Amino acid sequence: MNRLVALLFATLVSSFTLPGAGLAAEPQLGKELKAISPPLASPKDKIEVIEFFSYGCNHCNDFHPLITQWAAKLPKDVSFRRVPVSFNRPEWARLSRIYYALEATGDLAKLDAAVFIAIHEKRVPFKSDEAVVAWAASNGADAKKFSDAFGAFSMQAKLQRADQDASTARISGVPSLAVDGRYLLNNEAVGSYEELLKLTDSVIAKVRQERKGK
Repeated sequence: MNRLVALLFATLVSSFTLPGAGLAAEPQLGKELKAISPPLASPKDKIEVIEFFSYGCNHCNDFHPLITQWAAKLPKDVSFRRVPVSFNRPEWARLSRIYYALEATGDLAKLDAAVFIAIHEKRVPFKSDEAVVAWAASNGADAKKFSDAFGAFSMQAKLQRADQDASTARISGVPSLAVDGRYLLNNEAVGSYEELLKLTDSVIAKVRQERKGK
């Protein structure tokens, strides 16, 4: 399954330009940004940043430590949310369910990075629901609580909502970042993950100014 996921994501992952690509002083639509229309639902009292990702994506694995550190330092008027997408593929949907189950049981902070490690370093074969539950239990999660959350009736609605948001945002691959439900960042406008996060900071500042102008 790991090889399948890697192969399929190779056709979908967002690309980056060569290092050293310059960023404009203010992000521009059609260049660094793409408009999301209709906009995604977004909180009014916060500037929300969404990361569309999948545990099966090599690029998301590389990006995860950087965006985790970045998100931990966000100002009070900015919130961060992650959306695991499956592109309507069963293999990826199981990985999305892992994220939502860990979130539901309170184990996300403890095992989030461990899922990436299991897939990309240890090559753990998550070929069945039973294999996923067994892995979670072996890594400290309560087997029953995790199993119940993993197979919950509400899980399907969460998966559908995640893929619907990804479709509305018209993302072509992961990781992809959206700000304020209105702006999708163009990965091709930057040369590295660090520049992508700098661009995100610039878009946050842009949204902040737009809100002040209302």
